[in-house]
Formats: sequence, structure tokens, C-alpha cells
Amino acid sequence: MDCLRNILLLSCLFTSVYAATVSHDSRAITIDGKRRILLSGSIHYPRSTVEMWPDLIRKGKEGGLDAIETYVFWNAHEPIRRQYDFSGNLDLIRFIKNIQSEGLYAVLRIGPYACAEWNYGGFPVWLHNLPGVQMRTNNSIFMYEMHTFTTLIVDMMRKENLFASQGGPIILAQIENEYGNVMGPYGAAGKEYINWCANMAQSLNIGVPWIMCQQDDAPQPMLNTCNGFYCHDFRPNNPNTPKMWTENWTGWFKSWGGKDPYRTAEDLAFAVARFFQKGGSFQNYYMFHGGTNFGRTTGGPYITTTYDYNAPLDEYGNLNQPKYGHLKQLHDVLHSMETTLTQGEVSNVDFGNSVSATTYATKEASSCFFSNANTSSDATINVQGRNYTIPAWSVTVLPDCKTETYNTAKVNAQTSVMEKKGKDKAKKMRWSWRLEDVEEMVMKGRGDATFSKLVDQKEMADDQSDYLWYMTKVNLDQNDPVLGNNSSLRINCTAHVLHVYVNGEHVGSQWAKDGKFNYVFEPTVKFIPGVNIISLLSVTVGFQNYGSFFDLAPAGITGSVQIVGRNGAGAETAVKDLSTQAWTYKTGLNGFKNQFFRSDRSSSGWSKSNVPTNRMMTWYKTSFKAPYGTEPVVVDLQGLGKGTAWINGNNIGRYWPSFLAGQDGCSEVCDYRGSYGSEKCRSNCGQPTQRWYHVPRSFFNPKGKNTLVLFEEMGGNPSLVRFQTVAVTTVCANVYENNVLELSCNGKRISEIKFASFGNPRGECGSFNKDTCDASNDAVAVLTKECVGKERCSVNVSEVKFGASNCGGAANRLAVEAVCTI
Repeated sequence: MDCLRNILLLSCLFTSVYAATVSHDSRAITIDGKRRILLSGSIHYPRSTVEMWPDLIRKGKEGGLDAIETYVFWNAHEPIRRQYDFSGNLDLIRFIKNIQSEGLYAVLRIGPYACAEWNYGGFPVWLHNLPGVQMRTNNSIFMYEMHTFTTLIVDMMRKENLFASQGGPIILAQIENEYGNVMGPYGAAGKEYINWCANMAQSLNIGVPWIMCQQDDAPQPMLNTCNGFYCHDFRPNNPNTPKMWTENWTGWFKSWGGKDPYRTAEDLAFAVARFFQKGGSFQNYYMFHGGTNFGRTTGGPYITTTYDYNAPLDEYGNLNQPKYGHLKQLHDVLHSMETTLTQGEVSNVDFGNSVSATTYATKEASSCFFSNANTSSDATINVQGRNYTIPAWSVTVLPDCKTETYNTAKVNAQTSVMEKKGKDKAKKMRWSWRLEDVEEMVMKGRGDATFSKLVDQKEMADDQSDYLWYMTKVNLDQNDPVLGNNSSLRINCTAHVLHVYVNGEHVGSQWAKDGKFNYVFEPTVKFIPGVNIISLLSVTVGFQNYGSFFDLAPAGITGSVQIVGRNGAGAETAVKDLSTQAWTYKTGLNGFKNQFFRSDRSSSGWSKSNVPTNRMMTWYKTSFKAPYGTEPVVVDLQGLGKGTAWINGNNIGRYWPSFLAGQDGCSEVCDYRGSYGSEKCRSNCGQPTQRWYHVPRSFFNPKGKNTLVLFEEMGGNPSLVRFQTVAVTTVCANVYENNVLELSCNGKRISEIKFASFGNPRGECGSFNKDTCDASNDAVAVLTKECVGKERCSVNVSEVKFGASNCGGAANRLAVEAVCTI
């Protein structure tokens, strides 16, 4: 017993020694009384794998982050009411402990509404189906469930001593999420609800502050914060709340049919620097690593499987250069100024034409920001007898108010060119196949439940599958006016995708386009006298995740269904409404129910001969060897239509390479100057929205047989499928004089310096050229000696190293393109 007491005493002492007091004042979050400049990045644990977490978190730390932020995803953890899942990549405790092991802080956004382009915003659909529930408002049923789940998460964290007040890494927690953007239509009940949220959260006594983002009327002591592309002008609603930015959108998400988004490193750094210039002290990147929407986790509707987000770490966990490196340099500078930024007296000078200077001064030191928000004109200002030139749409940072250490428009970090590589003579995969059995539905109209109405898919399928059959039988007299060659079936639809069968024959498919999820599909149908079986397969592609009352957005076939008769001239002669007659329902498909995707399932029923192509509702299976090496792996699904893919039983997500991005709106040249929006600097026009799909290395059997299973819903050709690895093939840099060139081939070796020039080189990576002046030393020879044969190299960029140029006093730059060993 004495031994046990000693162990408990030591445990208490350990906790008390390492427990931190997290508070705040008007200037900053304070930890143990010290004001902090905190840089955070969002990494969502379900969008990667357990095996990836340590590397992602370590790269966040090496990139200058102090904290990792994540949402908690209610529907992932409680897919069925009171049945919880915290296994695999849902192991939230393990993820937080990984953060702790790297010495970083954690920001836990419990919500439990997340948005996050996640299915149904993170709400479980069973919540919607509770009798009498109204979500995100003053409704006792909803609030009871929200309180239950929030308390569950808090208790889990507390049990593992993960709050900073217990010695853990969690310094902030969030309740609700972006409610202020949508609360107007909820009226007084919305205000009552947000007050309840604050009181409920505070009653949990977690020992660290609670935040509410985008909540201008956040009740005290909640800290309201900003989300957006820019938050420099944000002001919290309480003078004792520091200026905090919980979502700095590093890029944007992709939707099926959409183009590739891109936010430049220069603009993102500009937004960060201006935020700290104007008094910010906590900033979080959304996303720092976006990752992958595995399985059925995407929201939207129509959010893609990739959630790369153009983040500093790409979908696979590679450094997205130059964004990662350019921000890392800014982070280092901001951390060096922590004392002056959080304690210094602030003064501002307006030079006009969107040019300003801000000084933070203590008795010991001063730090300065010079910003130029003009979108076209560079500016030269004189400060304390010195001239400084600030490029348009940039911020210059001077930690000592004298020497320019960093400018957001001058990117010195390397650019990494990532390519997808595969063996030129890869062994052709041999496929087996089988058809999805739809006979019971399309020939007999048999299901599991019958109602005399059309039922919303959320209510009938309860989010257990993307697929729901709506089936009915119509008995037509031989003289019925809806019979004839020009008859049609008119379906007022909110199905994301719709497949229509009549009397066992597929008569057409349709899907939502241009963001319009309420449409009419009217295929021509030849009905017969007697019994006609109408079978409609409704397919969801992620439920709505944002907006006022988003949870009520209809899904499935919720409008009218009519048979329309016409005469020879095409004029309507009769309309028969089927909406209120008996409809039979069946959730899911047989292949999913029988788990055809599992690699340990029997091959019985699969055929290896006459493999069909472009056939709907078909399962394909093949075996293959895992790609050699350690580089990230993708599977190229070019040639397929739409469906789902599994590797060794692991669902890598929905695929839809046949859905092409629009032809217009892409930018050949991207100018970082001027405000960024999600439509700026788009690319990939006319190409598959998503062709490559991430396969984490942990999904493979590295030495044994691997199985790929595809369910092809619309029809495609599996013979074009192949696996590739993603690797750096070329690295480039364009470094200003008196900075350091840093090149890295990410584990490979630098095999050649393809181009180098010190002076005023022109062009971009892959198309550099020498211009009017060039240094006296052979830059290629210098860098060949310094870098070739190494995985990484660092070189001071100066005339001492590269010789004098003839640029007439203008700032010299070193442009270099290096080849990485393949």
C-alpha cells in the first residue's frame, strides 16, 4: 500500500510540475503568464493514417508551428447512436499524444459541428432522424445529444491528462463552429442556443479557454476568432480577447466538375504578415495538411476524394514547395519578435497609397513591418534616414527596425516539381469481374419497406449507404393515354446521381451539374399495358455540410414522379402522378452488403474471361505487387466512370474521373498581387476533376499479394488502371543575394545542376534563361561542386561565392534548376 501511495504521489508531483496555466489578455494567449506568438496548422486525423501522423506532425514542427489543430468528427465516432468508434485513424487520443510527443500544443475543435467539407458537417444522420429534433438551435433533443457527445470527448481527454491544465498539450478548445455566419434565420432561438453552448462548455471545467470562431456576439468568457483568406482587420468583440485567426485558408477544396485551386506562397505569406502587423498573436493554417477523404466521408455535396487544399504539406505528406519553405522562414522571423510583438508599444505611420509602417517597441528593442497593399505599384519609403523598397502586395519584416529580414513577395525557398512515376513496362494487371445483382429491384421491385410517399434518402437510408432504391408498380390499361412511343417519365429530383430502370431496362442516368442539386430528369420510356415496374436508384455523393438549416437540405427523390403521355407532335396529352402511391425501398447494393471488396472473400462468382468494359453496375478485381520504395503511391483511375475503390479491403474513396472540369476560367499566369478568392488562379480546365487517388503505404502488403477491387457504377475500362509513385524530380530556386540557397531532393540525390545564373536571370522553374548581366564565376560549376551527389545542400548567395555581376547596383538573384536522381 505504501508503494502505491508513493506512485500516486509521484504521479501528482509530475502532473503539477508540468501542468500549464493557459489564459489570455488583450494582446495574446498566455501560457504560465507569458504572452505567446502562436502559429498553428490544421491536420485532420481521419484524413490520413496512423502511420502518417508522426511524420506529418514532425514536419509541422520543423516548419515552425507551435500547435496542431483538428476538428472532432461526431459522425465518424458515433455512426450509430451510442455505438462509438475510436479505432484506426479515428484514434483521437493517439493523435493528440503524437502531437504531445513532438512537444507541440494542440487545439481541439470539438464543435461538434465541423463543416470541414465533411459529410453532413460532421453530424450523424441518425441525429436528423430523431423525432422532434431541430439541429443547431434551442431544441432540447439536439442539445441533449450535443452535450452527451461533447462531454464524452472532454472526459476522454481528461482521463488521459491531455488538457494543458493537467500537463497535456491541449491549450484551446472550441465549441460550435462558424455559427455567427448562419444564425440570423434561427432568430431568438439561435441566440438562446449560442448562450447555452457557452454555458455548457464552461461548465465542463477543462482548465483552458474556449473559442468560438466567426461569432461576433460570442458570450463571455468565449473567445471569438476569425476565419477567412484575410483577417488583418478583424477585431474581437471583447477588449480582453486577443486577436486570433483560427482558419487561414491556404488554398481551397475541390468539387467534382471543378477546377484545381491554387493560392500563391506570396499571397498567403502576405496575409499572415499583415495579420501580425495589425496586432494578431494566434494564427492557424486551414489546412496545413489536407489529406484524403477516405470512404464516404466527403460532404458538399460533390466534394472530391482529394482534400489536398493546396496546403503546405500536400495530400501525400510531401513538402509543398515553395509554400512550406517560404512560410517556415516567416515563422522563424515572427518567433524572433515574440517579446516586442506581445509587449511593445504600437505606433503606425500611413504613407498613403496603401503603404504603411507599424512599429512595436519595448525599452530594449523594436520590430517593424512595412506593408504595401497596392496591387500594382512598388513603393519606396524613407524611415529614419534609410530608403526601403516594398514590392506591391507585400510586407517587409524588420526584427530590429533596420534590416530587412523577410519580404513576403521575395520567395527564396526552393520549388519542388513532383511527378508521378511508374514502370514503363509494368506488368499488365489481369482482371476478374462480376455483375452487381439488381434483378430483385429492377425486375421485381422488391425491397425492405413500403410507404405511400416519396421519402428523403437521409430518413430512409440513415447514411448507411450512398445507394437507395425507390420502386413502384404501375398497372396501365391498354387504352391509358400515357401509353405510346412518345411517353416519358418525369422525375423531379434531388438525387445527386440518378439511374432509371423501367421493366428491367436501364432507360437513362442523370446527375447534378453546375451546383444545381434540384433538377428534372425526363427520359423517354415505352410503357406496356399491364404492370410496369419503375425502379429508381438514387445515389448520394456527400450530404450538405454548410448553411442555415443545411441539415434539412433534401436528398434522394423528394419531388414528384409522373408518367407523361404525348401525341405524335410531342404535346402532352396526359399526366399520371405516382408520388403518393405505394413505393418500396431498399438501402444499399448487394455487393457492398456481401463485402465483395474484402481481399479474403472467396473468388466464387467472379469470372476471368471476357472482361467487359463500359458496363454499369460491375465489380472488378485484380492482384498486384506493391510499388517498390517509400515514396507515396497513387492509383491512376483514368478510363473509369464513377464508383468506389478498395485496396486490401481499405476504402480509398469515391472515384469519378469521367467528370471533367469546365473548359473556361483557368489562368495561364497567376499574379499573386490582389485579393485571393477561390476562383482565382484556377487550372486543369477540361481535364478529369480527379484522376489520381492516394493509397497510403500502410494499406499494402509490402511482400505479398495485394488486391484492388473496383465497383464501377457508370461504366469504364479497368485495363487503363495503374499504380504510380509520387517523387521529386526537379528542384528550383530563385534566391535573392545575401540569403541562403537550400536545395533538397527529399531523400534522393542531386544528380545534375541543369541551370544556374547569378545576376538577373529570367523565367521560371523549367524555363530559366540568363539575362543582360551574369556573374563572373560559373554558377553551374560552383553549385555542381557544392551540391551534386548530396541529398541536400546550403550555399550562401553572395558575390563572394559567385563573383561580381554587371547589374548596375540592382539586387542580384541566383536562379538554379537541379535534377534529382530517379
